[in-house]
Amino acid sequence: MTIKVMLVDDHLVVVRGLKFFLNTQADIEVVGEAEDGEKALKCYEELKPDVVLMDLMMPVMDGVEATKKLRERYPQAKVVVLTSYSDQDHVIPALQAGAVGYQLKDVDPDELVKTIQAASIGEKLLHPKATNLLLEQMNGNGGNKKPDVHFKLTKREKDVLYHITLGKSNKEIASDLYITEKTVKTHVSNLLSKLHVHDRTQAAIYAMKENLFTERSEN
Repeated sequence: MTIKVMLVDDHLVVVRGLKFFLNTQADIEVVGEAEDGEKALKCYEELKPDVVLMDLMMPVMDGVEATKKLRERYPQAKVVVLTSYSDQDHVIPALQAGAVGYQLKDVDPDELVKTIQAASIGEKLLHPKATNLLLEQMNGNGGNKKPDVHFKLTKREKDVLYHITLGKSNKEIASDLYITEKTVKTHVSNLLSKLHVHDRTQAAIYAMKENLFTERSEN
């Protein structure tokens, strides 16, 4: 299946470079572009992209506001932020607005492709700097965490969570654990509920923060 991508960036050179590179990928097609967030909102309904690759700093309407409005109007919209900014004032608002991916413009091209592919199926991939900032924010809100909640996880749920911390997709986890992808999705849904987190990224961060799998990584 071809992943339809819309580019949103006010720098023509960046747009042309991205368009050229992404169109060389067998499973990606750039279906349109917009130079600001407001035009992206207008183009989304017509283009119906699977993934929106969104810059943050743009005239008229910035990427955070555009992401927020896109998600409000079209809950199925999947936005990957591609920016030069990796500070807390940009990363956290973008993720809170509903971005499912966050990468810097110096990202390895193959990693950008992986991020787009993950976003197209609703999975998050974040730049390490963005992950660290998200972890710091969760540390700051640690008082709301329920202690020892991970002990409620079944052995299989812990196995799935461990593979999530390794950045593996549901398909890869299913292969590694010799179970169906549908079963993996069920385990993911259950462990998210038990850990009181909203997505795989937060679950992975929780596991790392609590050092749940220290003994596995040492083996």
